[in-house]
Amino acid sequence: MSRYAENTTVGSDRSRSEIEATLRRYGADQFAYMTSRTEARIGFVAHGRQVQFRLQMPDPADREFTLTPTGRDRSPTRAEAAWEQATRQRWRALALVIKAKLEAVEAGITVFEDEFLAHIMLPGGRSVGETIRDQLDDAYTGTRLLELMP
Repeated sequence: MSRYAENTTVGSDRSRSEIEATLRRYGADQFAYMTSRTEARIGFVAHGRQVQFRLQMPDPADREFTLTPTGRDRSPTRAEAAWEQATRQRWRALALVIKAKLEAVEAGITVFEDEFLAHIMLPGGRSVGETIRDQLDDAYTGTRLLELMP
C-alpha cells in the first residue's frame, strides 16, 4: 500500500503555511512551529485549548535513504533528495490530519476535545496523550486498572 502524498512536490514550508491558514480559518488565534532535523512541532490555541502536534522526522541516516531499493549505496545528493521527499510527505499528511479533524468538528460529527485530546497540552508541559500512555499500557497488561467511572 502506498503512503499518502508519497510523491508530493509540495514543499514542507508550503504545507506549514497551509496548516496555519487552515487553523486560522477554523478559529485558532495563536500559532507556532519549531523544527529540527529529527522532529517538528506545531502548536496552536483553539477552543480555549493549547494543542501541540509532534511530527517525527525521518532519520537521514536510515537505510531507506542511504540505500537504493536493491541495496546499493545512494550518492549523498540522492540520499538527501529521498530524505526530503519523505519529509515533504509527512508534512502533507499532517496538513491532511489537522484539516480533517477541524472539518469533523465544524460539521458536528465530533467535538474539538475528542478530536484533539491526545495533543492537548496540560499545565505541566506534557500532552494528555503522553500523560496517559503509560497508564494505558499498564491497564492493558493487567498491572494497574484505570477507573472508567470516577
